[in-house]
Amino acid sequence: MKATLLCATMLAGLSCSVLGAAEAMAQTVTPTLSGQKPLIVGHRGASGYRPEHTLESYKLAIEQGADFIEPDLVATKDGVLVARHEPIMSGTTDVATRPEFASRKTTRKIDGVDTTDWFAGDFTLAEIKTLRAKQAFADRDQSHNGKYEIPTLQEIIDLAKTESTRLGRVIGIYPETKHSIFHAAIGLPLEDRLLDALKAAGWTEKSSPVIIQSFETANLKYLRGKTQLRLIQLVDADDVDKDGGIVLAAPFDKPYDFVVTGDKRSFKDLVTAEGLKEIKTYADGVAPWKPYILPAKQVLGDDGKPQDLNKDGVIDERDRVLLPATDVVRNAHAAGLFVHSWTFRSEPKRLASNYKGDPGAEYKAFFDLGIDGLFSDFPDAAVKARDGK
Repeated sequence: MKATLLCATMLAGLSCSVLGAAEAMAQTVTPTLSGQKPLIVGHRGASGYRPEHTLESYKLAIEQGADFIEPDLVATKDGVLVARHEPIMSGTTDVATRPEFASRKTTRKIDGVDTTDWFAGDFTLAEIKTLRAKQAFADRDQSHNGKYEIPTLQEIIDLAKTESTRLGRVIGIYPETKHSIFHAAIGLPLEDRLLDALKAAGWTEKSSPVIIQSFETANLKYLRGKTQLRLIQLVDADDVDKDGGIVLAAPFDKPYDFVVTGDKRSFKDLVTAEGLKEIKTYADGVAPWKPYILPAKQVLGDDGKPQDLNKDGVIDERDRVLLPATDVVRNAHAAGLFVHSWTFRSEPKRLASNYKGDPGAEYKAFFDLGIDGLFSDFPDAAVKARDGK
């Protein structure tokens, strides 16, 4: 309508075709489902710079321009939701060095896999608050280890609201319900606790600055019956093969509720055109791992072995070349689903050869495909690539 009105009032020398071309150009620049620019989600905060899932990591992500911050949620023994990537804690806290908790190390099944570690559900909130976070990646800055507490969901909500007021822009939260079946089995189900906290925050509508994510489907369907908040189906895999194909292996081959119910489908089935239409019946979006959208393959030599393209003596992502994009984004948009993808990282060894060590080139490749948002460990790089700043 705006273009039509302009056409009627413009001077004769400026035709409606020019306006139409301008509109088409704008759509090309932002080919998202809504036509808005893609969302940048601080993956576990700004986890490339700070220990993940700490208030300090989330604060840095916000300072770097992230639209949303992402808390993965697990439950304490006394039923409080806290932010950890997994119910197990040795990889991201100093719990293994704390003699007073040595006896808490135990073995439980997570998604059918025997796992020996320290489990958040065996600790009260008061006990977890004595732990300190550490950087999960050995090749990243370790200087902040031992400094920061494990935050509660409520503290993260309070942070998002405070920073929204301070900055004059809305900061959303993007909670993931981690291993819902596991938590229900130990008597600490996550979903209603999460909804209660969000309701207390005044966040109950589709327009609220909240997106809830899960790798499982049953809990998303349960949530759909109880909330209008936006929901998104995560899509996982175990690896990619030499040809860029998705490799499925338990427990990363299918939503764990499919295992429990005997559903034979896999994560691959969820991103077919039919699978995406089914997701639309209970969720607003889909979040596939990056190779489902833009795969990359190894280059094989005459001996059948992968070539070391950059001659650094190591075979990694830098020795893969991009393949044509799949139709996942197009089919998801056709089904009415927004598409977010994960996880974007800046280290050259985690970038395909086409990007020449430039993380901005990867972001732009995915933006050009029309993704509606992405999760980044380095939100500053993502914002720069999106906004050109």
